[in-house]
Amino acid sequence: MACPGRRNFLWFLSVVVLISSSTRAQPGRFDVIAQNAGVASMHTVVTHFSNAIFLDRTNIGPSQINLAGGGCRDNPDDRTLKHDCTAHSVMFDYFSGASRALSIYSDTWCSSGQFLPNGTLLQTGGDFDGFFKVRYMTPCPNGGTCDWQESKTEFLHSGRWYASNQLLPDGRVIVVGGRSAFSYEFIPDRGAGQFELPFLKETNDPTFNNLYPFLHLLPDNNLFVFANRDSILLNYFTNTVLRRYPTLPGEPRNYPSAGSSVMLPLDSANSFSNAEILVCGGSNKDAYAYPAGQLPASQTCGRMVATSGDPNWNILNMPTRRNMGDMVLLPTGQVLIINGAQSGSQGWGYASSPCLNPVIFDPVSSKFETQAASTIPRMYHSTANLLPDGRVLVAGSNTHEYYTFTGEFPTELRVEAFSPAYLDPANDWQRPKLVNYPGVINYGMPFSVDVSLPGNLTGDIELTLLSAPFTTHSFSQGQRQLKLAVSTPLRANGNTFTVKSSAPPSAVIAPPSFYMLVPLHNGIPGTATWVMVTY
Repeated sequence: MACPGRRNFLWFLSVVVLISSSTRAQPGRFDVIAQNAGVASMHTVVTHFSNAIFLDRTNIGPSQINLAGGGCRDNPDDRTLKHDCTAHSVMFDYFSGASRALSIYSDTWCSSGQFLPNGTLLQTGGDFDGFFKVRYMTPCPNGGTCDWQESKTEFLHSGRWYASNQLLPDGRVIVVGGRSAFSYEFIPDRGAGQFELPFLKETNDPTFNNLYPFLHLLPDNNLFVFANRDSILLNYFTNTVLRRYPTLPGEPRNYPSAGSSVMLPLDSANSFSNAEILVCGGSNKDAYAYPAGQLPASQTCGRMVATSGDPNWNILNMPTRRNMGDMVLLPTGQVLIINGAQSGSQGWGYASSPCLNPVIFDPVSSKFETQAASTIPRMYHSTANLLPDGRVLVAGSNTHEYYTFTGEFPTELRVEAFSPAYLDPANDWQRPKLVNYPGVINYGMPFSVDVSLPGNLTGDIELTLLSAPFTTHSFSQGQRQLKLAVSTPLRANGNTFTVKSSAPPSAVIAPPSFYMLVPLHNGIPGTATWVMVTY
């Protein structure tokens, strides 16, 4: 057979490269870890035990898991099922896939929450009989008996439906906004009352688009508040707007347009002083009012240094259009964008064309990398939360008013874990392991950890802290990451190295709570341990 000419050979080579690149396996992997969690999780948190709390709404009719011991909930104010023997919240063991039914009384539909400094979960608001409610859950290990408690003495000043929460340095939680609630308040109240926030009324439009405002506590102890396409810097001590930021170009970004937002990791290299906000996705401004049109979702992100003297949005394009995406800070400092749809908006049956492929955004290169696809659509009422072992827990998706298991997008009770490429077994040869560490670290104080490396490796060892946010409706309330300063590793014995570091300098940088402390070696994370960051 004659050899091909140079031109034909180059054409042949280009085809081979094109085919190989198009068939190359995409990074990451989805695994179904439970076939039936019992509830479709509208709200998810990961506790400092080996479990997560899934929370749906109560006025949805029967779920797929019964209350323990033949118990039933009798609530004359429930709009759907006044005598209900099923659970609407569960404790989920993400290793075994088992669920334990929890008892929630008033309606938690589209509510908000945050972990308190002692690890107790505060949960606020909802609809109808849950409008003014304050609830608590003190987590416990798998096999425990902890359950929800509804306060009989604490109530919200305004009904909060679609509000957002943020833990503050003094241990209080600020609760901002909600449907027709253009104000904020604190829990515990301490006699403060509530405060009007005209910005929320200014950003309201005929289809809202300012619900579940994005909140980020900046390192100057002021609160960044984003609603619709606009944002302000709020001094919550004096109820003063210190700055109005430029409008983010493009589509509306908040509920029901369903963008998402994170504050990129704070870094000890600049004394944690540089706070950069990333907002991605959203819906056409008419999508909620015209669901039949299935208008295309946003394809843009905006990133802005909120602490800059001259802040401006830098616009980036995602590989695909997306609304209802969940943004998860990974131990590597990258951002996973997962779940969502390519058209429509939030609402029952208001979206189609699910986004099955997550993407990972690298803040250093400003590039996106498309990940391997799931086979399970996750659109309205889906969640995603980082686990200590580096996986991402993916749950929920119910585009229907009630549990519906027929049709194109049935109510989803399966639970997945997404494993980014850093968990590939091919990286195990350099994966670090924490073998000695403190359970508590105090602000500004030095601490040390011992890290074991496979074989006889050496290399860069890093430490990062990640909070445990309350995730619902495409926004993880209270999500936070800090890159800590570390010393040069010193060999303690064998393949174990001692690394010295310092706790965050103040509660402004890291509000007191439980955080995941993650070791990284040459950019590959090991399994985190939970530490309490406190005074």
